[in-house]
Amino acid sequence: QVQLVESGGGLVQAGGSLRLSCAASGRASYAMGWFRQAPGKEREFVAAIDWSGGRIYIADSVKGRFTISRDNAKNTVNLQMNSLKLEDAAVYYCAARPLTYRTTWSEYNSWGQGTQVTVSS
Repeated sequence: QVQLVESGGGLVQAGGSLRLSCAASGRASYAMGWFRQAPGKEREFVAAIDWSGGRIYIADSVKGRFTISRDNAKNTVNLQMNSLKLEDAAVYYCAARPLTYRTTWSEYNSWGQGTQVTVSS
């Protein structure tokens, strides 16, 4: 397993932007995913990127507004969130699994502690 630490959450007005980062320990041969969970809702897939950065998948709910990228030299994965909406408010988690990404949270075996994103009107 790999240790993951998220950062970059906070309070932003609707329409604004935030950039989340996830720092990973160990080797970089992990696919990384971002998930989010709002109160009373199930954990939801947001975006994922394979270990090389060559394949990316973005959930329809955030497509065109969120982008995911990684820097394997720094062992970090970023989630750039633009045009934030009220419904984007949640705790955001990064997760890791070997090599190839998945969109199901149960297929990831390493998780960060989460970072809160709050969107105000």
